[in-house]
Amino acid sequence: MSNTNVSFLISYTSDKSEKPLDGRMLLLLSKNDEDEPRFQISDRPNTQLVFGVDVENLNADEEVVIDGSAFGYPIESLADIPPGEYFVQALFHLYETFYRADGHVVKLPMDRGEGQQWNRAPGNLYSQPARINIASHSNIKQKIKINLDQVIPPIEPPKDSKYIKHVKIRSELLSKFWGRDIYLGAHVLLPEGFDKNPEVRYPLAIMHGHFPHDFDGFRTIPPDPDLEPDYSERFQLEGYNKIVQQEAYDFYKIWTGPDFPRVLAIEIQHANPYYDDSYAVNSENLGPYGDAITYELVPFIEKKFRGIGEGWARFTYGGSTGGWEALAVQVKYPDEYNGCYAACPDPIDFRAYVLTNIYEDENAYYLKGDFKNVLHPVHRNYLGEVNATIQSTNHRELALGTKNRSGDQYDIWEAVYSPVGEDGYPKRLWDKYTGKIDHSVAEYWRENYDLAFIMKRDWKILGPKLKGKIHIYCGDMDNYYLNNAVYLAEEFLESTDPYYDGEVDYGDRAEHCWNGDHDNPNAISRLRYHRMFIPKWTEELEKLAPKGVDLSSWRY
Repeated sequence: MSNTNVSFLISYTSDKSEKPLDGRMLLLLSKNDEDEPRFQISDRPNTQLVFGVDVENLNADEEVVIDGSAFGYPIESLADIPPGEYFVQALFHLYETFYRADGHVVKLPMDRGEGQQWNRAPGNLYSQPARINIASHSNIKQKIKINLDQVIPPIEPPKDSKYIKHVKIRSELLSKFWGRDIYLGAHVLLPEGFDKNPEVRYPLAIMHGHFPHDFDGFRTIPPDPDLEPDYSERFQLEGYNKIVQQEAYDFYKIWTGPDFPRVLAIEIQHANPYYDDSYAVNSENLGPYGDAITYELVPFIEKKFRGIGEGWARFTYGGSTGGWEALAVQVKYPDEYNGCYAACPDPIDFRAYVLTNIYEDENAYYLKGDFKNVLHPVHRNYLGEVNATIQSTNHRELALGTKNRSGDQYDIWEAVYSPVGEDGYPKRLWDKYTGKIDHSVAEYWRENYDLAFIMKRDWKILGPKLKGKIHIYCGDMDNYYLNNAVYLAEEFLESTDPYYDGEVDYGDRAEHCWNGDHDNPNAISRLRYHRMFIPKWTEELEKLAPKGVDLSSWRY
């Protein structure tokens, strides 16, 4: 039965002197109390409910009404939710106002150290979950009041140790673009013997990927014997947390052992108002992150920690988002990096933008026929069993935030790849609700961010610079169908003249995050990026480095 008379009145109480707030008010409903409703929104079939509205100039004690007119996921309207018992929670995702150098004024959720996670962002207001009952009779008017009496606390930054150092710099380029101070950070893993060899300068290994709170996968003590084993639903493994700790400890022993190459290894923090990282390229909407990382952050780290400081002595690697970034910076800055290892990369050929050909398809959500439309899937397991569609993922993002403000995958792709719209926000590649594609935006994407197209277009210049530097790995049952774009890119690379002389490899029935390891399952190999690719690159450096450079002093 319809519940058109159900509404929620949400407010917060605070000091009257505080300025009015801008943001997205989210109403969250769950049928269980296994976790707070704010942590139960996902693409999977077991997702719970979220409804959202944009709010500007909200004052303390002023009520925000969420009713049947608010857009929701996976049920679009409160009017359509079944009657019964629910656990309810509300959260206000705070936006800040940015006066950008391009003249646009935009309101966006600045990252606050959490990696652009709306349900964990410090400063966001929220309520404790409460049990409610939604009546089954449509003639019963229900007005349920919620008070946002909780504030997500700040996140404590990681501390330096003997091997791991943390740096943070103000980017001149990004601060100018955004009209306020913008910082870049990195976690730096120092090589064994760094202090005992003050005359040595080191190559730089750059791992790209999602926002890292600290340097991942490095632990100087054995696994905690008192750690309560957890269960990894993704890998169907008991005690996966102990496996993670053991792998991290094993890497510490390998890193400090006698045969591991002595390099600086870094993981970059470049969260921004749209996502947990920038995709490491210049963008009309995000600003010059590519230049800021390559010409500001990297040289700063190399100067501070005795890096060699030349393009031949840097390489990139990463998986998924990090895989795309590793290839993108190699293509866009071919002289500044000397090798990329791109695992399960985000779409590198937009003819296979997951399962959408953005240049030829009319609609991103459907395979269209004369009498029938079939929804495109977006996520599968290694057997091909589907549990989410492109439409449902985009509708979840739309419920979480309009104007690309969900902090999630499709929204960041548009924020990075699209031109700026008239309102100052990214131009949509497709209508977020209907899926209808704007091919003028697709053409902009092709010219600027379709990596396979760019390499093919510019191979006469890029070919000699990229020879031997490109390594791409993907499972042929990638959960997000990312292998389809790799197939298309490989077809071009194998036709190149001069020949690219690199590597494209596939894992049989391997899922997302497969990185070229044919001997171990994803659950293990995804934890071994540093120990896999740093030795591999240093072995290949003999043929990639200019003649006469120092390849021995840092191999003690």
